[in-house]
Amino acid sequence: MSSVKGPIRVLVVDDSPTMADAVCALLTEDSRIEVVGRANTGSRAVTLARLLRPDVITMDLLMPDLDGPAAIAAIMAEAPARILVVSAVADQRNLEVCFNAMSAGALELIGKPSVTSGEELRRWGRQLAESVCLMAEVPVISRRMRMPSPPPPVSGARVDIFGLAASTGGPPALSELLSRLPSDLPIPIVIAQHITEGFTPGMVRWLSQVTQMKVCIAREGERVEGGRVYFALDGHDLTVEGNGVVRLTRTRGGACPSGDLLLASLARTYGSRAGGGVLTGMGDDGARGLLDIRKAGGVTFAQDEATSVVFGMPRAAIELKAAERGVPLSAIPDIIRMSCRRGPLPSRSPGSAEGA
Repeated sequence: MSSVKGPIRVLVVDDSPTMADAVCALLTEDSRIEVVGRANTGSRAVTLARLLRPDVITMDLLMPDLDGPAAIAAIMAEAPARILVVSAVADQRNLEVCFNAMSAGALELIGKPSVTSGEELRRWGRQLAESVCLMAEVPVISRRMRMPSPPPPVSGARVDIFGLAASTGGPPALSELLSRLPSDLPIPIVIAQHITEGFTPGMVRWLSQVTQMKVCIAREGERVEGGRVYFALDGHDLTVEGNGVVRLTRTRGGACPSGDLLLASLARTYGSRAGGGVLTGMGDDGARGLLDIRKAGGVTFAQDEATSVVFGMPRAAIELKAAERGVPLSAIPDIIRMSCRRGPLPSRSPGSAEGA
């Protein structure tokens, strides 16, 4: 159920009158939603956000006078709201701007429809309305600086691979995390980030600019290597099987790519030499897979509430006892680095499965 009282008040921002008309018409077909305003420039969006205080803003990115990321940064500073980016996936120059928008405070990305009429457009409109209603459940947070926290103690396990599951708020969290990992990290990082189909290549290019590690979309049958970061192919689940071989399978519905499937495969393949973490996101994906890693004796953690945009997935992992407790985002790079240090293992009691 939405945390918003009454109809969800939406501000529509798009410089195309045709697209803005379509979005407004499609959203108002849902009785849970009320469109309270529309803007065709970034500066007008900031003004209306301040005056109308909408619950959710749908935001185009390439606009006159003030582009999407700049407008979003101003809105989050002056009148924080839940912002949903609606962008053309086919326009490659948009993709980097999309992820800059997420760094500025946008929660999710949705691709614009390829048609302007007919059943396909109505189906897209229903998906957009559902996304708006889901966003209304997310607490509004303003951007604020957080002091780095010392890393928590890490268990005696030494890992050969680390898997991460993330959803809402994940790309900016991954940007911060990966930017602090070295190019010679001796293990691979494998990530299940829930994202709208079409945006994965742009996310990979964007993250490649902030980390020394090699970021790529995994290929069926390849072996994962240290110093590399792997993402699932659009619309596919990613698992790592015997000898570190990538397997890609078309998703069967639900969270995509599945964090549970990824992390469970690491537990099967690597046992106590697997590491895993669940980052910010809605729902509970990743919790059961993370529990498999913990039961196998690997290293596990969940991001804490204070640094999560949405605490749903980490909370589920902690409640399932897949991780001991939440850890701040600033501590996660150190957990990963400390977990893959080579050398003699400290003594551990048989069957022990400590989480980070």
